Amino acid sequence: MSIHQKFVDSERNKDVESHMDLFHQDAEIVFHKSGNTFSKTEWASMVAGMLANPKFVNESSRCVYENDEIMVSHDFMSYPDDTREAVMLVALLKDGQIIRMETGATLLD
Repeated sequence: MSIHQKFVDSERNKDVESHMDLFHQDAEIVFHKSGNTFSKTEWASMVAGMLANPKFVNESSRCVYENDEIMVSHDFMSYPDDTREAVMLVALLKDGQIIRMETGATLLD
């Protein structure tokens, strides 16, 4: 199963443990919009909060490209503050796990 499919399944199943298993111990997560960077531990805490909230919804996800080194996806997301974004996610892979992930988001009307 592809990393993309595992990523989407873990979000839809609200499975924090499976989601975090996709990340390398030295993973770095970057939010392009804010410039904030997070470690795997910091990301785990954020993911737990997001997945616990029923208003955090991945409406749809499309794998743009994936191989052993990179995964690129485009998603439509809904958030607890009733906003929606189109999110481009680029993940560099190492040993079958995400070592660096960066997202860029565009607010939707």
